[in-house]
Amino acid sequence: MTGQISTRRASLRNLLAAATIGIALAVSAAPGAQAAGEQYFPLQSYRVGPYAAGGSGFFGGFIDYLQLINARDGGVNGVKLSWSECETEYVVEKGVECYERLKHGLNGAPAAATNPLSVGIAYATLDRSTADKLPLITINHGRTDSTDGAVFPYVFPLQLNPYSEVSAIVNYIGQQSGGLAALKGKKIVVLYHGSPYGRETIPVLDILAKQYGFSLTQIEVPHPGNEQGSQWLTIRRINPDWVILRGWGVMNPVALKSAQKVGYPANHIIGNIWSNSEEDVRPAGDAAKGFLSITTHPSGADYPVLQAIDQYVIKPGNGNLKDAARFGTVYYNLGVVNGILNVEALRVAQARFGNKPLTGEEVRWGFEHLNLDDARLKQLGAYGLVQPLKLSCADHEGGGAVRFQQWDGTRWKVVSGWVQADRAALRPIIEKSANAYAKEKGITPRDCSKETGA
Repeated sequence: MTGQISTRRASLRNLLAAATIGIALAVSAAPGAQAAGEQYFPLQSYRVGPYAAGGSGFFGGFIDYLQLINARDGGVNGVKLSWSECETEYVVEKGVECYERLKHGLNGAPAAATNPLSVGIAYATLDRSTADKLPLITINHGRTDSTDGAVFPYVFPLQLNPYSEVSAIVNYIGQQSGGLAALKGKKIVVLYHGSPYGRETIPVLDILAKQYGFSLTQIEVPHPGNEQGSQWLTIRRINPDWVILRGWGVMNPVALKSAQKVGYPANHIIGNIWSNSEEDVRPAGDAAKGFLSITTHPSGADYPVLQAIDQYVIKPGNGNLKDAARFGTVYYNLGVVNGILNVEALRVAQARFGNKPLTGEEVRWGFEHLNLDDARLKQLGAYGLVQPLKLSCADHEGGGAVRFQQWDGTRWKVVSGWVQADRAALRPIIEKSANAYAKEKGITPRDCSKETGA
C-alpha cells in the first residue's frame, strides 16, 4: 500500500511537471524582456501543424526585426521591445485563448497590437480587439471591409486586402491578354482554400467576371488541401485560360503536382499572396517550374535592413529561425516587413504621445497616421522591399499594389512592375459591406473628416 501511495505521488509530481512544461512551451517570452518600461508585442504564433512553414517564417522575421531594433538602436526612442509567443497551431479556439491570455501586456509592459496571421483568428478576435482598444493587424489578409477605418477603427489589413489582391491579378491577366477588354470570353478558374480566408473573395470575383465578361468557375478545396484529384479533373474538363490559386500551406504544392498530372501548364497558374513562398514550390519539384504568383515584397537578403539583421541578430547567434537557410525567403521577409510597419506605427505614435510605452489606443493612432514614402523607406533600409504606404482614418490598407514573380525551378524572379488594384472601383463595395456590418452591430461610424491630424 505504501508503495502504491509513493507511486501515485510520483505520478502526480510528473503530471504537474509536465503541465508546467506545457505552459512554458505554450507561452515563450523574449529573454531578458518583460519590464514595465518596455513595449510588448503579444504573438499568436503557430510553429506546428499544416501551416507551420508560414507561421515559423513570418514570426521568425517579425521577432528578428524586433531584436534588431533592440540590439542596434536600444529600442524605439529608448523604449525596449518585448514579446512572447502563444502557440495557436492555426486553430481559432486556441488563437482566442492566446489573445485573452496576452492582451493585458506582460509584467507591466502594455500590449501594442496583435498580429495573428490567421483570417479565422482575426475574425474571432475582431470584436474583442475593438472593445479592448487593441489594434488587430492583418497584413495582406483579413476582412476586406475592415479597410474602412470609420467602421473598423482597430483593424488594419495592411498593404493588401483580399479584394485588392484578386483585382490586381485580374488586371495582370488583362495585361497579358492585350487589355482588360480582351478578358471577354476568357475562362478563369479560382481554386480556393476551404476556409473563411479562401471564401473571402467569392463575391468580388463574381462582380469582376460580370464587369469584364469572362467565364468564372470557383472551386473549393477542403482544409488542409491534401486531396485535389477531383478538382483538377474538373479543371482539365473546363480547360481554362488561367487558374488563380488561393491556397495555403500544403494545398499549394499539392495543387501544382495535381496540375502537372492532368497536363495543365504551371505558367498559367497564378498564386495569390499565400501561395507565393519557397515552401509552396520546392516540395512540388519540377511541377512548380514556371508557376506565377503575386507578392507585396520580394525574397532575397540584398536589402540593407536584412543585412543589418544578419549583422546584429543572426551572426551573434540570436536568430529566431531554426533553419538558417530560410533567411531572406518570402515568409521571413514578410515578417520583417510586418515588423517594420508595427515599429514605425509605434514611432509615429510616440511623436504625438511621448517616448514611452504606449497603450493600444495610442498605437492605433500611429497606424492611422503611418506614411512610409520612398525617402523613409530608404532610411529604414527597406526601399524595394516595402511598397510606399499611407494610411488614414478612412483607409486602413494604404497600398493595394503587387508585383508578379515566377519560379524558375531554383528561385523566384520578379517579372513585372507594380500592378495596382482598381481601388476606386472596389471602394463602394467595401463601404457597402462595412456599413452593413455597422448596422448589424449597432456601430456609429466615425466621421473621418473630424479625426485629429498628425
